Amino acid sequence: MEAVPEWFVTLAEELLAVPSVADRPADLHRALDLVLDFTGPGFTVERFESGGKPSALVYPVSATRPRFLVIFNAHLDVVPAAPDRFVPRREGDRLYARGAQDMKVSALVMAWVFRESAAGLPYPVALQLVTDEEIGGRNGTLHQLRQGVIGDFVVIGEQSGLRVVTDSKGMVVANLRATGRGAHGAYPWLGDNALLKLMRSVDNMLARYPVATEEVWRTTVNLARVETPGAARNQVPALAEAWLDIRFPPEDRELAGRSPQQVAEHLLGFCEPGVTPVVDHVDPPHHADRDRPEVRALRAAARDQGYDAPFLRKHGAADGRFYYERGVDAVIFGIGGDGQHGPDEYADLATVLPYRRALTAFLRGR
Repeated sequence: MEAVPEWFVTLAEELLAVPSVADRPADLHRALDLVLDFTGPGFTVERFESGGKPSALVYPVSATRPRFLVIFNAHLDVVPAAPDRFVPRREGDRLYARGAQDMKVSALVMAWVFRESAAGLPYPVALQLVTDEEIGGRNGTLHQLRQGVIGDFVVIGEQSGLRVVTDSKGMVVANLRATGRGAHGAYPWLGDNALLKLMRSVDNMLARYPVATEEVWRTTVNLARVETPGAARNQVPALAEAWLDIRFPPEDRELAGRSPQQVAEHLLGFCEPGVTPVVDHVDPPHHADRDRPEVRALRAAARDQGYDAPFLRKHGAADGRFYYERGVDAVIFGIGGDGQHGPDEYADLATVLPYRRALTAFLRGR
């Protein structure tokens, strides 16, 4: 079996060593510049910035930006991790580090394929690099779309083990805000504990959407944070807030197709008096037509590399939802690995060259 070139592994380790998390703007720029430098000269590079998050669009030199037949989309930001997770280590075919599976190694492969193939294709193709996918994607992919970037078909390099993801859940970002009345902790009857009202409201919601103990294709609610501004143990909290991350399939008619105001009204039904839901945004579920020619061609290219390329559904949201809202089909197709967002995240280097060959065959066979 052909081995991954050492120069590629070295470059991947250099990129993985960059702690490109949301609150480190210099490192977001550093990760973006590293991949742009690798992609090389001879292309048009449009740079964008929104909300302090840089992104770029790379395509063969053109007098004007065209409508692209294919866009490769990759994000270079990662979720936070301990410093030692940004020290890559290799064990056989496994390359361990934060962002190895999600999705810096796939991003480098996409840039590699683009660098070698884009200029010779008889149709317009682009490489879209963003640095805010892990915090919602609104200042990267969505910002570029609002600036007029558009295509006919999008391949997102999120991890999939060379399976083709045509469906992913929608997402609600919401907070529950509780108000009560402060008092001395020794005299709770003189106060109205906002935190207790908040927790009862969360319990009501989790009774409707139980915490999943196995993979299920249904709505899930993750309680990410509970906080109060109280500074002392002997105070009855007058204010409290909970962060909620809600993921829902298209079959959930209480959330799918609803506006933020309508979702807030739905969540209010779980809330105790004095607790108010605040919905930041609602993103729709994502779906791509499994019968369109590009999807069939991508699966055929993966099968030629020895992979079955079955269809897969993702529970997490990706930037494909922004294309879906505009009627553009997007699929997730990336390398293998495991441990996404966890302490043992790794990329499966044995999938790198089959992935590269499949992407190349897909582009050149259209």
